[in-house]
Amino acid sequence: MLGQAAQRFMTSVVRRSHYKEGPRKNLPFSVESKRRLLATTTLYFGSGFASPFLIVGQ
Repeated sequence: MLGQAAQRFMTSVVRRSHYKEGPRKNLPFSVESKRRLLATTTLYFGSGFASPFLIVGQ
């Protein structure tokens, strides 16, 4: 009985939480501005690539 109540509750929670559907709507970052996407991607990968050189240089 408790299991059925939990299942009904989770089903109602899932039905209430509706996200936008379609291409590029489920990404954790915005792809609307190409320049901002380029800058963000460059900073993200550039910082990961440069970090070993910055640590060794000290």
